[in-house]
Amino acid sequence: MGWMADEAGLGKRAANFVPLTPLSHLRRAAVVFPDREALVYGARRLSYAQYHGRVSQLASALSRAGIASGDVVATVLPNILPQVEASFGIPACGAVLNTINIRLDVDTVAYILSHGEAKYVLADTQFLGLVEAAIARMDGPAPQIIEVADEAAGFPATGRHMEYEAFLDTGDADFDWIMPQDEWESLALNYTSGTTGRPKGVVYHHRGAYLMTMGTPVSWNMGLYPKYLTIVPLFHCNNWNHSWMMPLLGGTIVCCRDVSAKAIYDAIGDEGVTHFGGAPIVLNTIINAPEDHRRAFDHTVEVFTAGAPPPAATLAAVEPLGFNVTQVYGLTETYGHVTETTWNGPKWDGLDQAGKAAIKARTGVMMPMMEHITVMDEHMQQVPMDSEAAGEIVIRGNSVMKGYLKNPAATEEAFAGGYFHSGDIAVQHADGYIQITDRAKDIIISGGENVSSVEVEGVLMHHPAVSLCAVVAKPDDKWGEIPCAFVELKDGEDVEEAELVAFARERLAGFKTPKVVVFCELPKTSTGKIQKFELRKSLKEG
Repeated sequence: MGWMADEAGLGKRAANFVPLTPLSHLRRAAVVFPDREALVYGARRLSYAQYHGRVSQLASALSRAGIASGDVVATVLPNILPQVEASFGIPACGAVLNTINIRLDVDTVAYILSHGEAKYVLADTQFLGLVEAAIARMDGPAPQIIEVADEAAGFPATGRHMEYEAFLDTGDADFDWIMPQDEWESLALNYTSGTTGRPKGVVYHHRGAYLMTMGTPVSWNMGLYPKYLTIVPLFHCNNWNHSWMMPLLGGTIVCCRDVSAKAIYDAIGDEGVTHFGGAPIVLNTIINAPEDHRRAFDHTVEVFTAGAPPPAATLAAVEPLGFNVTQVYGLTETYGHVTETTWNGPKWDGLDQAGKAAIKARTGVMMPMMEHITVMDEHMQQVPMDSEAAGEIVIRGNSVMKGYLKNPAATEEAFAGGYFHSGDIAVQHADGYIQITDRAKDIIISGGENVSSVEVEGVLMHHPAVSLCAVVAKPDDKWGEIPCAFVELKDGEDVEEAELVAFARERLAGFKTPKVVVFCELPKTSTGKIQKFELRKSLKEG
C-alpha cells in the first residue's frame, strides 16, 4: 500500500469534509447570483437574494412554531411559488419535507398525514377542503394547517387558518439554516401510488438528492442560466429533484399551476423556457394544440419525458415543433430519473425519423450519479443482452432511497441481493440499452401516475351487480394508458357503464377511475385464474 499505509493526520475535519446536501446550492446562489432571476410565477419575480430570504423566513417561522429537526412538514400544493420555497425552507429548519399528491382521495391523504406524523401542512386553498376532510378522518394527532392563497388563480384566502404570507412574516430572513450533520439524514418523505395496497413512505437522504442535482445537468446538456418550466408536479419525486438543482446553475424556475399547451407555449415564448420534464401526455398536448395556442420560438427546448414509454409516433411528431425529447426512467424510490436514452450520435444520426424515434422510446442506460443498472433474472444473474431475454430492472447507486418508513420487511424485500428491485420487466439490447416490455403487478401508468389494477378491481368488486372483474391498461393517445375494466356480471343483474364508472369515481382518485368498461365473460385458465393477457390482446386487436 506504500505511503498510504500511514494516514496519520489525514482524517476528516471541518475544512475538508462537509455533508452533501442540495441546501448548499441555494446558499451559494444567494452569494454568487444574488440579482439573477430565480423564480417566476405569473407577475411575481424573485431574485436569488429574495428567494433565499423568503426560504429563510419560512425555516425560521417553522422553527418558532415548534418544528424541530426530524419533524415532518407536509404540503398539498400545485406547482406554485410557495411549493418551490418549501422544498428548501422545510429542510432548512431541519425538518423532513413531505409533498402530497393533490389528486389523491381523502382517505389516502388522511393515511399519509397519519403515517408520516406531519406536524404542519401547507395547503393550497383549492385543496383546503380535501385537507380538512382528511384531518377529520384521522384518529391520532393531526397537523396544523397553514393555508396558501393564490388570488391570481382565483383561490383567495378563506380566513379559516393562518395564511402563508402572514406565517412568513413571523420568520427571520437572517435565520441560520440548520444544515445536516450527516448526509444520510432524512431530507424528504414521498409516498408511492399505492400500487399494492396502501402507499409506502419512501425516505430520501441529503446525499442522494445532492448527487441527483449534480448528475442531471450533465445528462441534460445544461450550462449556466437555464430556464426551467415546472410541468412535472412538484409533489412527484420532488419535481425529479429539479427545483433543488436549479440554484446550482443560477437558473430560473418558471412555475406552471395548470398544465396546458397554451401555458407551455406562452412560457417558451414569453420567458424563453429552455427545459422541462413531463409524461408523454404532455407531448401529446403540445402536438394537438390548436393553432391559436401555439407560439413561435427560435431555440430548441430540451424535454425529459418519463412514465409509459412514449410511442415512436409521438416522438416523431413533437420534435419537428422545436423540442428535443430524451426518455428517462425511474421510480419514487430512486428520486426520479436514473436512466436515460443517451444519444449515440455517430451511430444513430443517420437514421430516418422513425428509426430515431424507435431508439428514443427505449428506457436507456444509467445516468452519471448511478453505480449499476441492469436487467437480471430471478436468480440475480444478468440476462443475455439479445433484445429478447426478459428480466427485472435492478438498480444500485447513491440515489436510491434509505428505505420504506415503518416497513422494514418491504425494505428488505426491495433490497434483496444488493440491488433495489424495480418490479419492472425489460429486455436489454446488445449495446446495453434497457427497454421495458411490461410492468410487474399490472401497474397502469395514466398521465404519469401509477394506477394499481388490483386496487381498482377491489373497488368494482364491491358493486352488487359485479361477479368478476379485471382491469388492464388500454393504450390512449392523450394519457398514454387508461384503466379499462372488463366486467362479468352476476346472473340476472344489469348495470350500465356510466353507473360503474360513477361508482368507482366516488371511491377512487380521478386518474384511477376506469374510463372504459367492457361487459363480457372473462377468459380464465382451468383453475379459474383470469387471463389478463387475453384481455390486453383484445384491446390491441379491437
